[in-house]
Amino acid sequence: MNEPASWRKRLQASAESCGLGGVRKLPPVASTAVFVGAAFIALVHLSFNTWLIWPDLWVSAFHFASLGLLALVLFPVSGSVAGRNNAGWWLDAVAGLILLVSCVAVVVLEEPLYERGLRFSPADWAACLAVVALSVELARRTAGVLIPALIVVGLSYTVWWGARVGGMFSFPGLSLETMLFRSVFTSEGMFGTIARISWSYVFMFILLGAFLVRSGAGDFIIALARATAGRVTGGPGLVAVASSGLMGSITGSAVANTASTGVITIPLMKKAGFPARFAGGVEAAASTGGQLMPPVMGAGAFLMANFTGISYLAIIAAALIPALLYFLSLGFYIRIRARRLGLQPQHDTEGIPLREALVRGWPLLLPLAALVALLIAGFTPVYAAGIAIIAVVASSWLTPVRMGPLAIIEALASGARIMVPTAMLLIAVGLIVNVLTTTGIGNTFSIMIGEWAGTSLLLALVLVALASLVLGMGLPVTAAYIVLAAISAPTLYGLMLQADLVNALVAGDISERAREAILLARPGIEGMLGSPMPVGEAQAVVAAMTPELQRAAAEALLEPAVLTGSLLAAHMIIFWLSQDSNVTPPVALAAFTAAGIAGEKPMPTGLTAWKLAKGLYLIPLLFAYTPLVSGSWAEALHVAFFALAGLYAFAGMLEGWLEGRIGIPGRAVLLVLTVVLLWPGLWIGLQLIAAVILMAMAYRTRTL
Repeated sequence: MNEPASWRKRLQASAESCGLGGVRKLPPVASTAVFVGAAFIALVHLSFNTWLIWPDLWVSAFHFASLGLLALVLFPVSGSVAGRNNAGWWLDAVAGLILLVSCVAVVVLEEPLYERGLRFSPADWAACLAVVALSVELARRTAGVLIPALIVVGLSYTVWWGARVGGMFSFPGLSLETMLFRSVFTSEGMFGTIARISWSYVFMFILLGAFLVRSGAGDFIIALARATAGRVTGGPGLVAVASSGLMGSITGSAVANTASTGVITIPLMKKAGFPARFAGGVEAAASTGGQLMPPVMGAGAFLMANFTGISYLAIIAAALIPALLYFLSLGFYIRIRARRLGLQPQHDTEGIPLREALVRGWPLLLPLAALVALLIAGFTPVYAAGIAIIAVVASSWLTPVRMGPLAIIEALASGARIMVPTAMLLIAVGLIVNVLTTTGIGNTFSIMIGEWAGTSLLLALVLVALASLVLGMGLPVTAAYIVLAAISAPTLYGLMLQADLVNALVAGDISERAREAILLARPGIEGMLGSPMPVGEAQAVVAAMTPELQRAAAEALLEPAVLTGSLLAAHMIIFWLSQDSNVTPPVALAAFTAAGIAGEKPMPTGLTAWKLAKGLYLIPLLFAYTPLVSGSWAEALHVAFFALAGLYAFAGMLEGWLEGRIGIPGRAVLLVLTVVLLWPGLWIGLQLIAAVILMAMAYRTRTL
């Protein structure tokens, strides 16, 4: 009799620790039921992605219905209603019933709808209107008002006011019936490609992260970082960079990563002598970079693979060196600030030796090794993640934190809990993507960016960066990347192809197919083709070609590897720029989370994080103008060598210190050197940086 009672108490305690009681503070029995239900939802998703085969529409409908019910529990209609007004309970109960019935109806009514020639019955109307309306409402509850507002504007534009505007934004309009069909039943809608990404790639890797955290991997990563970096100058800051980078790749959330690792790293940095706002800024910037770090990269690598058709392995291979550059740039700031403050290496009395850390936690590296090995062997990412989850449970039995049945349930429930806002957001984003593809307005915005930028890739990058900043004020990183990729990736890709075409024309290597495309744009230059062309003339030829002709000529002239590299670079630029919403005021969620832990005001911490994370803006320039992600490993390492010096110079310029104080003239020189070293091969830049450092050291010696 005592054993079942003990299990009930343990389940109730687990439900409270996972936060599945919501803001309503559910009674223990209800909280336990939600906890077990969340674990069951995660288990079913695990089945979908490993062995159970259902049609995509069925899985997407289950994904929306099950996690939507959790969203209704965790995110009530309003804080004032929750827990104090029975109307709120009844409203959400009715919404939950409608959600279940409408999702089942969508699945059941699909075949009869096709048999009737896509003519809606009253039941079709009710089901489709209900799922769209609930998607909008649940997105509002979990992600704020921006996404719902965009959906309402987009849908009304498609069926109503698009026909009333003139110019390039004019759209003849669709009937409401057609729009609802496309929104619900097609691959571009809310249950289409984006939903599939949500219930497969994103869910599985969030679930893997939940299992790793529950198994003690987070503690192991922090212990390992403290053992290796905690005893050098600026060591606590380097611990934050290392641990947050590794954990961020697994969890896929900069905010969650800041909250989990920041409670350890921020007090460590403050104790070592770093100011509170600097400690919070380091943690926020490092946690943001976690989504740039292979092998998981949050959901970014899988989204990119889906959009580009480039393999997941190729993407994470290309992403490794840039991610290391970003974290090394953070290390430069930490070291410079530590030297500036005169901080000395400290013995970490609370840490454990490296050997002991490895002995305790090495088995927790086995799941990640299994994940990478399965991916290299050719297994799908979701299947590899499923096997890695099993490996987490098995490897935990080689550590003091053994995962039994209750721990597995906790990890399942935690994964479902973390997934709720992301799932509601991505399903709603599917409605926006549907509007963009149906109306062609995404291409219109792409054309506008292209027209404003002209032939300037740099100006296009600035415009995309501004767009990412605006979108990031209301959208999480994943949604911002999806929207930006749909709007601006074609423009960036086209501008990169222009540069490649100019180089090919200058080299004089013209195929017959490319000759035809070029002569359609410039009929009078036939005699110049086949021999090296002056750079100015080559640029004029490419500028005279339409985007379609440029694409045709590029496909004929350029190697497939070059085309793939340019496409990957375009998407990598957008993905990196999409991260800035975590650290850029006025909406810097990761930085504001870190400020709360550091006991500092949010805005100063946000501005510090924004300064420290400047690699988010500088390194994408290397994607555009160098072979950092599009070239071979040798080319990438060559670029990275000079880029490191440039990033070090930039950090010194912002801090006003490089082994000694740097005055205004010296900072101006460092700014010039930063720009110079973004173009690899200029050894003079390295020599000048060495000279600046020597002068700073001499100045420091004289003032001591």
